[in-house]
Amino acid sequence: MWDYTEEVMDHFLNPKNVGEIENPDGVGEEGSLACGDALKLTFKLGEDGKIADAKFKTFGCASAIASASMMTEMIKGLTIEEAEKVSNKDIAEKLGGLPEQKMHCSVMGAEALAAAIENYRSGKGKQSKKIEGKIVCTCFGVTDREIEKVILENDIDTVEGVTNYCKAGGGCGSCHGEIGKIIERLRGKKVKKPEVKPKPKKITNLQKIQLVQRTINEQVRPLLKSHGGDIDLVDVDGNKVIVAFRGMCSQCRTAEFTLKEVVEAKLKEFVSDDIIVEDEKKNVDESHIHKDIQGVQ
Repeated sequence: MWDYTEEVMDHFLNPKNVGEIENPDGVGEEGSLACGDALKLTFKLGEDGKIADAKFKTFGCASAIASASMMTEMIKGLTIEEAEKVSNKDIAEKLGGLPEQKMHCSVMGAEALAAAIENYRSGKGKQSKKIEGKIVCTCFGVTDREIEKVILENDIDTVEGVTNYCKAGGGCGSCHGEIGKIIERLRGKKVKKPEVKPKPKKITNLQKIQLVQRTINEQVRPLLKSHGGDIDLVDVDGNKVIVAFRGMCSQCRTAEFTLKEVVEAKLKEFVSDDIIVEDEKKNVDESHIHKDIQGVQ
């Protein structure tokens, strides 16, 4: 489990400014469900030209919620020019610090703010993210411009550091070489190779089941319920977790995407990176097929 500060836990358990402003002056969206974190920021200006209100909606971990909550508190009362100077480092410092592996949450908050300000200045009613630069990390859709920005703003000199701040390189790892070249070009020195992560401490099966259930309850179920669906834990067999979608999710065409990119991704993050998630229906179907084959033999 992550070592969070009291400030982070307060903003996680009692988030400020949750929701969405009607007829906002600025809208910014960052992240995606495929990446495991998504954030939408809306703000409204007062008659004095300063940000009178700011609200957010997010799907993510404690750090993502706390970062968005703190960021909205920080920008209220600021002019647009003052707000655009708020960086991810400012957000993290206000929270008393974030685990290094969670710094990308503060970056997502700062990027959502920048996108909302750009949306306000462009006069567009709906925010649409403009991709600038060449995509380096195809797993998370991170461009060279975004990688350069986090390297320069946060004094990063390792591939692992880039991953912590913007997730680039956190998937298949095929982009590590290109990320290393960007670091060498900007920092003028050879990049350190990513450190091999130590194996996590072994937990009992009962502890694993409890952790899986807690992660589903806290990280997955709220999102599915917001779309008229739900999920139940059916079984845990070694590193295999079997779940059953309920409500709208059971009939959704994107259920397979949700299973892998949301449910499995969250369990890999909070429980163990070797977890495989399967739908109860698939297991039932495969069981029937196996019995049919035995019958034929």
